[in-house]
Amino acid sequence: MKFIDVHTHVQFAAFNNDREVVIKRALAQDVWLVNVGSQRDTSRDAVELANKHKEGVYAAVGLHPIHTEKSFHDESELGGGEAAKSFTSRGEVFDYAYYKELAQNKKVVAIGECGLDYFRDKRQALVPSSGRGETREKQKKAFMAQIELAHELKKPLMIHCRSAFSDLIKILNSKFHILNSKPGITHFFSGTKGEAKQLLDLGFSFTFGGVITFARDYDEVIEMLPLDRILSETDAPYVAPVPYRGRRNEPVYVIEVVKRLAEIKCLPVEKMAEQIFENAKKLFLV
Repeated sequence: MKFIDVHTHVQFAAFNNDREVVIKRALAQDVWLVNVGSQRDTSRDAVELANKHKEGVYAAVGLHPIHTEKSFHDESELGGGEAAKSFTSRGEVFDYAYYKELAQNKKVVAIGECGLDYFRDKRQALVPSSGRGETREKQKKAFMAQIELAHELKKPLMIHCRSAFSDLIKILNSKFHILNSKPGITHFFSGTKGEAKQLLDLGFSFTFGGVITFARDYDEVIEMLPLDRILSETDAPYVAPVPYRGRRNEPVYVIEVVKRLAEIKCLPVEKMAEQIFENAKKLFLV
């Protein structure tokens, strides 16, 4: 069996002490991985890391919606120290030329993670003076630019969406004429069945991670989705699956996610793994 973690972050600071060990552990278990960028630095690092490995390690490059505005300091992503804190004290404006150059690398398989995230501004975790409306407009502008880049380079989108599916779907519908035939995935999907159906109609696939091993909230959506639209992820270093809850997540743990997906879809693990790997090849690697 081959497995694939289509959304992980081994380039993040959480893996500074054992990054290559973690990657080798995954590859030894036939787990391939896509390291996903969240801003300039982590996108560049994802590409550099992919280039160090002949096979099985790929990258996605893009600007996460929370990094379009002043954001919290996530030590798992950016590490400690003043350099990391100074990064998160500013908001990044999407630099089309910079990301285009990165994305033309042959190991880059997707644009993102990009999208919309209203979860934190609803809780006033963003700087109050920025204003909720201004924050959301910045996110939308960056997202639409990345849709344009995905269209130009004929690469799928790696979409992040949290508490914003209505606006996300509106934007995707407005840009339907430039979406690729296989437009991409919504990672760590947390929307409703109705929202999933709308995204299915737009051509999108869906990834699920460790949360499905301990929460039942996702079962109905997974049951409804066609097999050829389902992929697996870890979102490492976050949200480790059972039986690793409470630990730092890592790509090899995607095997537990595939086991749970197989249970929900009433399939042998071998069949589920084969289907997911084929879905990823068609979307990213062919």
